[in-house]
Amino acid sequence: MTALERAIARPQPVRAFSATSPLDGLRRRSVGPADVLAQSVAAVAPTAAATTVILLVAGAAGSGTVLAVAVATVLALLVAATVNQFARRLAATGSLYTYAARGAGPVAALATGGSIVVGYGFISVFSLLGGAHYLTMLLARVWPGVDASSALIGALLAEAAVLAVVLARGIRLSSRVALVVEIVSVTVVVGLMIALIVAIGGIQVAALVPAAGVSPTAVAAGAVLALTAFVGFESAATLGVEARSPLRTIPRAVVGTVLVAGTLYLLASATQVAGFAALGRDLSSSTAPVDDLAGAMGMGGLSAVADVGIAASFLACAIASTTALTRIVFAMARDGVLPRALGRTHSRHRTPIAAVRAVVPILTLVPVVVVAAGAHPWAAMEVVLVVSASGYIVAYAIVCLAAVRFLRRIGESTRRATVVSVIAAVSIIACLAVYLVVEAQAGNVGVWISAGVALATTALITVRMRRGAPDLDSVGRYDVPVAAQVLGGIPAEAEAAGPGDGHA
Repeated sequence: MTALERAIARPQPVRAFSATSPLDGLRRRSVGPADVLAQSVAAVAPTAAATTVILLVAGAAGSGTVLAVAVATVLALLVAATVNQFARRLAATGSLYTYAARGAGPVAALATGGSIVVGYGFISVFSLLGGAHYLTMLLARVWPGVDASSALIGALLAEAAVLAVVLARGIRLSSRVALVVEIVSVTVVVGLMIALIVAIGGIQVAALVPAAGVSPTAVAAGAVLALTAFVGFESAATLGVEARSPLRTIPRAVVGTVLVAGTLYLLASATQVAGFAALGRDLSSSTAPVDDLAGAMGMGGLSAVADVGIAASFLACAIASTTALTRIVFAMARDGVLPRALGRTHSRHRTPIAAVRAVVPILTLVPVVVVAAGAHPWAAMEVVLVVSASGYIVAYAIVCLAAVRFLRRIGESTRRATVVSVIAAVSIIACLAVYLVVEAQAGNVGVWISAGVALATTALITVRMRRGAPDLDSVGRYDVPVAAQVLGGIPAEAEAAGPGDGHA
């Protein structure tokens, strides 16, 4: 027997490892790199964003639409690089909430947790509304006399049923459903974009980047709107417990998602801007630009296929965003920030079932009430997107600043990392301020809803801190190796209990 074989057969005891992780209950190391990537890609929903958010960007940026998308891509890459400073070192379920805790303490953690819950929650509502909107458009093609309100509510309830089942069954099912949906929908939309480019006779550079008349303020506002098309790229970080090799696969998924989405958005924005310029029409005047372009170019059949892909992409986004939301709620419950009952997991599927049962009904009720009240889905989506974007961007900014302190505290600070983190934080906050001003001037009530949510969140954090601020060790728990994963590992609990009690 070799020395290695003897060491494996009779390993030296390795003590002080816990028998369970602080995030015990989830299915550890059960999803591979493709599933992790699918989580972030689906949360971004590039197909849906490429055909809807670009329209909103055009309304704010005008002739600077493509430039705004390019600026947003750079900003998203800066934030992704900063998020990865944590993702390469910590395997967490709480994502940005946990990162802020480890970098800047409990107050930053609570602020980030509240912000990212708002971001994920409202983007899930946005996605459910978007999916229902496109499903109703498809239904109207085959049933012209259908009642729009009833069809929308029916579509929302159907989406919610799918959402609940997939979330309850586990991350492998939800991520693989999302991956298949996004691959198909991206393929369809990219094919349609290429067909449209050929039909309009190519893209004229002058139509994309005019020599004059581009307002820096409009580009900044458009860049924030375009940045909302990237939100959720970090959601792979909520799979820190469930991912295999999380310190490697999650950072790759975070950056890869931004690159894939940014490429698609630049293609989509260039196609739509050039297409409407060729038609002599204003892109921002359309409510379904891809459909309008396809119809004008004699490709109405392809637009129907694209609508199926867009609706499916919205549903995938709702699944992925709610998956991330429930895991953050789970992590905050395990920390004692939220009721501990929300930290329970399913005994068979190993999913955060208590959080799923609490979150899904709320996310279903909100869009159903909005539609039943007579609001048009597109108008509601514009309002919801402002609230979601505000939550995400505030969370991103806090984490970027927390990264500076985190790296300095662990002795791994570099000038490059500090510069990237600070530039990312300052840039996205400045763009958010411009965006909120522009939206307020346009009469978007989402600005005032965002302000109300911010005040309510601040009040809740203040109350929570006055009740007894937990120290850094009790907030922001992350996954750690357990005794069963270590050759010769002995659980600290078993060692403390004595030899008569045995150990796992």
